[in-house]
Amino acid sequence: MASPMQSSILPANADSLAQALEAVNPNESISLLYHILEDTSSSSEALRIKEQTISKLSELLTQEKKAEELRSLLTQLRPFFSLIPKAKTAKIVRGIIDAVAKIPGTSELQISLCKEMVEWTRAEKRTFLRQRVEAKLAALLMESQEYSEALNLLSSLIKEVRRLDDKLLLVDIDLLESKLHFSLRNLPKAKAALTAARTAANAIYVPPAQQGTIDLQSGILHAEEKDYKTAYSYFFEAFEAFNALEDPRAVFSLKYMLLCKIMVHQADDVAGIISSKAGLHYLGPDLDAMKAVADAHSKRSLKFFETALRNYKAQLEEDPIVHRHLSSLYGTLMEQNLCRLIEPYSRVEIAHVAEMIELPFDHVEKKLSQMILDKKFAGTLDQGAGCLIIFDDPKTDAIFPATLETMSNIGKVVDSLYIRSARIMA
Repeated sequence: MASPMQSSILPANADSLAQALEAVNPNESISLLYHILEDTSSSSEALRIKEQTISKLSELLTQEKKAEELRSLLTQLRPFFSLIPKAKTAKIVRGIIDAVAKIPGTSELQISLCKEMVEWTRAEKRTFLRQRVEAKLAALLMESQEYSEALNLLSSLIKEVRRLDDKLLLVDIDLLESKLHFSLRNLPKAKAALTAARTAANAIYVPPAQQGTIDLQSGILHAEEKDYKTAYSYFFEAFEAFNALEDPRAVFSLKYMLLCKIMVHQADDVAGIISSKAGLHYLGPDLDAMKAVADAHSKRSLKFFETALRNYKAQLEEDPIVHRHLSSLYGTLMEQNLCRLIEPYSRVEIAHVAEMIELPFDHVEKKLSQMILDKKFAGTLDQGAGCLIIFDDPKTDAIFPATLETMSNIGKVVDSLYIRSARIMA
């Protein structure tokens, strides 16, 4: 195992490890740790020290953001893996892959590293490790929006894991499949995969973080079906799990809880949740964004709504889940405002409506034409004159439906009499 710095070898013992960790310069520590790994001793004590050395080396390389060195470390350690149990090998490999993930901007490197490890595990017949690395690879492919490749990988992996009945891994894979189908807007398959994950989770002990992930995904799917009350309860469960673990996903769960409150027109509750003990712990741009949206909704102001979207673009528009629901809410708010404004008129200039609602002319004209096509009100756009003409709601005369019903009943009577007469004649 070649050292990136010097060529001297340190014996794999506690003194050498302590010497490496006491070094002031991180690069010097890294160099000394590499020298410990060069020791060819394979005694149980030496192997234990080397495992600790690998753990410390991974931490230092992550701190120094040396992703390529972490990748080459995995390759260099392959001879060492043949000396230790497969379970320990799996722990080390997954640990180094997770360490690379902590370094920003390494998505492509992570994908290629996982593909390398899949090839190596397949050649070494390490099925347990290969399945977990493939699951990680599928997650990375999904994040990179390479959906078809991720789906193909998951399809074969799910069949294999179901045969082995590895419930814990099955929960991970089913959850991943649910997220993947949701990204592809295939809600029935996303729900089916989530149900499979819940079924597998009910048969085993699931770590709190994993249970929180299941609840978070459940909330997202219920919110997509406009069942915001059920979604809120799932997001609350996820928030409690992540909050107890100090998981960064807690703030997203809280953010989606506030979104549900806004969507069921309970925007006044948002301030109370934010000022609660749990909410105060997560104060920041995400909660400020939801508070701004809640204020705009309470005031039914499209101008404030657009200001919130503009000021908190990263928190609102770049979060696909929040953006999708807020787009729906924005459309509903705009329709309500327009209907209220045009109600007193039979003919009104579109420019005047745009001025009253404080939105661009083109935006208002497009929305009005859409509302007419959706039959939200009866009217037409006179684009030559730049006017909106509103018609009175046509009153349906009750005599026509009654006449049709009478004719239908007479037809049934005639048919019945014909059948009876045919039986008598026979």
